[in-house]
Amino acid sequence: MIRVAIAVLASLLATSALAATKNCEELKAEIEAKIQANNVSSYTLEIVSNDEVKDQNMVVGSCENGTKKIIYQKNDR
Repeated sequence: MIRVAIAVLASLLATSALAATKNCEELKAEIEAKIQANNVSSYTLEIVSNDEVKDQNMVVGSCENGTKKIIYQKNDR
């Protein structure tokens, strides 16, 4: 029983470690799909390094082990 619990715990830790190293382009595509599902017509998603982030409120994702961020900006017409 203890071995099963350890195996489950190890698999959960491995899964979260893999999720932390998500590719930026893949994450950007997932976020873009969610935005388009909400019928937002004019927006910009941009992948930037951490030091390029001016406003933390614009950050919608983090990728490549936290070294890059995906920022969102709605473009008003």
